[in-house]
Amino acid sequence: MGRYVIRRLLQMIPVFIGSTLLIFFMVYALGDPVAAMFGDRAPDPATAAQIRRALYLDHPLWQQYLHYMGQIFTGNFGSAFNGQSVTQLMGDAFPITLRLTIVAILFEIVIGIALGVVTGLRRGRPVDTSVLLLTLVVVSIPTFVTGYVFQYLFGVKWGLVSPSVSTQAPFNELILPGIVLALVSLAYVTRLTRGSIAENARADYVRTAVAKGLPRHRVIVNHLLRNSLIPVVTFVGTDIGALMGGAIVTERIFNIHGVGFQLYQGILRQNSPTVVGFVTVLVIVFLVANLLVDLLYAVLDPRIRYA
Repeated sequence: MGRYVIRRLLQMIPVFIGSTLLIFFMVYALGDPVAAMFGDRAPDPATAAQIRRALYLDHPLWQQYLHYMGQIFTGNFGSAFNGQSVTQLMGDAFPITLRLTIVAILFEIVIGIALGVVTGLRRGRPVDTSVLLLTLVVVSIPTFVTGYVFQYLFGVKWGLVSPSVSTQAPFNELILPGIVLALVSLAYVTRLTRGSIAENARADYVRTAVAKGLPRHRVIVNHLLRNSLIPVVTFVGTDIGALMGGAIVTERIFNIHGVGFQLYQGILRQNSPTVVGFVTVLVIVFLVANLLVDLLYAVLDPRIRYA
């Protein structure tokens, strides 16, 4: 196991370098960040040159990338164009989005797996058909539509929750945004669990467990569910990073100043250091989540061993 982890960590290095290199070149090659700072006004050439020197923009892109990588390994992600440290922006934004992601993941796992088990064990029955139709409806509705509808119904019309989230963004205010963020993923988790349960329910090891006279709940939890969760764990592991990076719409609707909000502001204002810094951290989140998922396979299925 230890050698496998070391090998995977070494494999993550070229993936990280390649991903950040692509992101850096795409963001900085799309336009002139200094010109974007001045908007429609033409900047004074001397002032623009001074800003480029201060931001290391007067060098070729490959030198800018090497300079950026040297900075992030010391914990310095640069400064936004307004002078604020990108690290400080991350310190304010990531805890909020992390809490939002935890709410979404819990909702996605608990409700999604429960619905998947129920429908998988009752394949072809009315409850199965109803849940499948419901998941298709959820997947087909864009997140911004669901978000505005939920905000109006639960926040404005019925007054059950606040329509917008405060600056501190505590867990109790993030329940509704978390549900909105998790709905599409919940539908996929339900369908994945349902398909895996329905397939494994006909396996020999399940019939053997039933023939031994084991209680039904033990057969489902210890044998059927455990082996059926591997595709679900794969999806949830990759979905963690997707939820953190894809929360732009949800955070805009509920006025949450998290990662999605900062990315939106950075893209809108062409604030390249902010965009590159946040996306770099999201790349790390993706890589770590995938490593944890691979290690979790051996826990779920004892037949999996890592050389």
